[in-house]
Amino acid sequence: MPRSVNHVASRAKRKRILKLTRGYFGARKNVWTVAKNTWEKGLTYAYRDRKNKKRSFRALWIQRINAAARMEGMSYSQLMGALHKAGVEINRKVLADLAMNHMEAFKAIVAKVK
Repeated sequence: MPRSVNHVASRAKRKRILKLTRGYFGARKNVWTVAKNTWEKGLTYAYRDRKNKKRSFRALWIQRINAAARMEGMSYSQLMGALHKAGVEINRKVLADLAMNHMEAFKAIVAKVK
């Protein structure tokens, strides 16, 4: 009895991954083994960078808050310490947005905690 191989499923799997690697450079887009390795590595980078994205944004917010706080005569650490001491519950994302787009509201918060 001849051996049975599921060519339909294996070909479909290859086609699916080659479709995902469309647009890559050189052999990375059309050579099965290279494309599969590249695609798997890309998933690893995507997982890692979802974490790094949060880290990068937090650093950006801190820089923006620091710049705005220094215009008000305080450093970032002094401002955050004063906010916590005063019991003002506001996160860095919102604080950075106020510092960039609504300077009057940011000034009011700084005046409250001074």
